[in-house]
Amino acid sequence: MTQVDPAVLDTQGMLDAAFGLPEQMAVARDEARGLDGLPDREDIQQVVVLGMGGSGIAGDVLMAAAGPYMPVPVLVFRSYHVPAFVDESTLVFAISFSGDTEETIEATTAAALQGARVVAVTRGGELGHLADSWGVPIVGVPESIPQPRAGLGALSIPPLVVLEDIGLFPGATYWIDAAIEQLQVRRDQLARPGNLGEQLARRIGRTMPLIHGGGGLGAVAAQRWKTDVNENAKCPAFWNAQSELCHNEVSGWGQHGDITRQMFTLVNLRHDFEHPQVMHRFKVTADLLDEVVSSVETVEAQGEGELAQLLDLILVGNVTSLHMAFQEGIDPGPIPAQDQIKDALATAAGEDEGASE
Repeated sequence: MTQVDPAVLDTQGMLDAAFGLPEQMAVARDEARGLDGLPDREDIQQVVVLGMGGSGIAGDVLMAAAGPYMPVPVLVFRSYHVPAFVDESTLVFAISFSGDTEETIEATTAAALQGARVVAVTRGGELGHLADSWGVPIVGVPESIPQPRAGLGALSIPPLVVLEDIGLFPGATYWIDAAIEQLQVRRDQLARPGNLGEQLARRIGRTMPLIHGGGGLGAVAAQRWKTDVNENAKCPAFWNAQSELCHNEVSGWGQHGDITRQMFTLVNLRHDFEHPQVMHRFKVTADLLDEVVSSVETVEAQGEGELAQLLDLILVGNVTSLHMAFQEGIDPGPIPAQDQIKDALATAAGEDEGASE
């Protein structure tokens, strides 16, 4: 496979956007600090994040990096609906890159009607108009970001800062700064010729990656790897997490080894916050799957703290997926399948509206 020059193929600048993650995070940190209209700490009993796709991942980052240390529960909903428990004691982060994600708009409207305290993170759109009319805090998303999946920093950092300002996640700024520092180091490594992302993309080749993570942090990283491969490389990919996969998925490997050996590459995402038994499970499952996959690859997270290691793994996965696209001559930016679905839904909605008149 001959890799096409990214400068020619990458029409939306997705590689540059990936490498700009540390700076994007720093801007988002500063923009989200000191918002007016935030609730008092004692008034919040739960935190809910509403979002889909590249916006919804912000909720997963929040749960993995901050959730274990917060005195109130954090939940993420990717749906048109919100549960009945959402009320005036709920802090809702409504996150939509475009501001026009229909699921998020409908769920946020329902949450507001139920009395929730809303903070919007968006570029504008309908969600921006609603938030402005309600007089709730809004954190803007820069227009320069080409796609929702390229806006991870702009979408995921503001909720952490808001929670720090309220008093629900003290120390958020420290961990954000530690993550920025690590991502600058990793970015410099990934910008070199023959970097880890290029190597992984070459070894994965035309197989489909099966990504395994450990615990909550590893699960978020694995899911993000999967979606980046889907959207950037336009390739099927699958993910699972330890230790859950030891209770089901492992039973499905082996019978068709002659086929799976040609189709799948196992990628293990490792970090420093794994439970000791999860460490053992990685070894056991790698030994089990070694004979039925093309190869077993391992990526080790680096950095101080859960947020740094999570985003470090995600950045490696993003760059790997971009090189998977480049080596196949695919422009990673456009997502025609998703555009086709949106167009079809808009057409169906218009037909339904016309039929009701």
